[in-house]
Amino acid sequence: MSRRVVVLDYGSGNLRSAERALERAGAAVSVTADAAAVLSCDGLVVPGVGAFAACMAGLHAVGGPELISKRVSAGLPVLGICVGMQVLFSAGVEHGEKTPGCGVWPGVVERLDAGSLPLPHMGWNTVSFAPGSALFAGIAERTRFYFLHSYAVRAASDCLPGPDCLPGKVSLAWHGEEFVAAVEDGVVSATQFHPEKSGDAGAVVLSNWLRSLQ
Repeated sequence: MSRRVVVLDYGSGNLRSAERALERAGAAVSVTADAAAVLSCDGLVVPGVGAFAACMAGLHAVGGPELISKRVSAGLPVLGICVGMQVLFSAGVEHGEKTPGCGVWPGVVERLDAGSLPLPHMGWNTVSFAPGSALFAGIAERTRFYFLHSYAVRAASDCLPGPDCLPGKVSLAWHGEEFVAAVEDGVVSATQFHPEKSGDAGAVVLSNWLRSLQ
């Protein structure tokens, strides 16, 4: 039986690619912000591209933070992707301005200190999987995933001294400095990379998530 998945439609730019990837993984997908659909589906996917503040404005316009909070409180699965992961944290700082996030997890999204490496961090990179990760089950170490971002929760930031400050399983990646690449915390999971653009490995991540839906 196909799992019913809603991709939250709040004006983000990668809705259709997420929809197609989830359908290929076997889900029955709808793209909507309808509250009844969001609260009744087996799994909610929160995508996101672009600026943190713009994504939060789009989410607020459709009641997204409240819907996400209701799902989490009810023990209903949520998957964030890229900026859709970032907005699950407490806040984001861009160009000196701090924007409150959804507050599911502690931590502030900040510009990466990439050193001599280019920003945005665009292209393929490895992830250090958290021990016992369900999202990365069956995927070989050193497998590469597709990233496109300049901001992340920095593992060495003042607001997040280390991944142990986050609940659940925290996977990390490196681009000039270590940052949070994925979080698995009960019913809430998220990836900084784009599984829908990460080829076979990304398809396995999505299939693993779908398999976890109750």
